[in-house]
Amino acid sequence: MVRVLIPVALLLLAFWVYSIVDCALQPPVRHRGVSKPSWMLIVILIPVLGGVLWFALGRVRASELAAPRAPDDDPEFLGRIGHISDQDERIRRLEAELAALDAEDQENLDRPGGRDATEGDDDADRHDSTR
Repeated sequence: MVRVLIPVALLLLAFWVYSIVDCALQPPVRHRGVSKPSWMLIVILIPVLGGVLWFALGRVRASELAAPRAPDDDPEFLGRIGHISDQDERIRRLEAELAALDAEDQENLDRPGGRDATEGDDDADRHDSTR
């Protein structure tokens, strides 16, 4: 009988220690139900049953924590698309305004009596006044 109880007791002790270490090393976001200190108390004060409860109910698996989502299921991604399209529309509007201003400047240059390339050139005026 003792030959059976000693190995069983050692296995239960190893399971208890493993449960304590696992519960202590898991980040708080991977503790389900109650807080991390509460799970630590449960696992320590109720040796074998606390460990079983920890692995069955308290521990969140990594696969359950953050499953990857398709882009069309991700609200953050969809929100960024709307923001990007707003920025694109603003860029298009600014480019159209710049094109209109460039066309207006070109019309002023092409019009008779409009500003010529040599008019307003300060160097040309200085050369004329020194002669």
